[in-house]
Amino acid sequence: MKNTYLWSTLTNKCPRCRQGDLFVSNNPYRLSEITTMHEHCPICNQPTEIEVGFYYGTGYVSYALTVAYFVSTFVAWKVLFGMSFDLDDNRIFYWMGTAILTLFIIQPILMRLSRSIWLGWFVSYNKDWKNSPLEYNERMIETKKEH
Repeated sequence: MKNTYLWSTLTNKCPRCRQGDLFVSNNPYRLSEITTMHEHCPICNQPTEIEVGFYYGTGYVSYALTVAYFVSTFVAWKVLFGMSFDLDDNRIFYWMGTAILTLFIIQPILMRLSRSIWLGWFVSYNKDWKNSPLEYNERMIETKKEH
């Protein structure tokens, strides 16, 4: 279970070795270090920033996660409490308020998860990472090649 893609992504582990921590702090609510990542994986030495501006794409992942969150909470609210679009029924506003408040609370977790997912799309798992050298491509930051 611990060496699966899903487990390593949800626990913010390196996608190459699935063992090293991506973030300096394991606490997503330490807001001063929320996106502070190790420069390289502490286990396999995989660079965490492949190119300059690499994590700009996480905005798309974060957006998709947020849409999925709102859809799932809407469906759950409709099943559990019911919902009507009558002008006299305020249940949709209760759902919106609850959903927005809980989204605000889980946002640090979603930010880290989106980075973990994004990096996992570009770095493949290598079960023989100890015996395989790192592969660098033409988009790799020059200073990262030294390691």
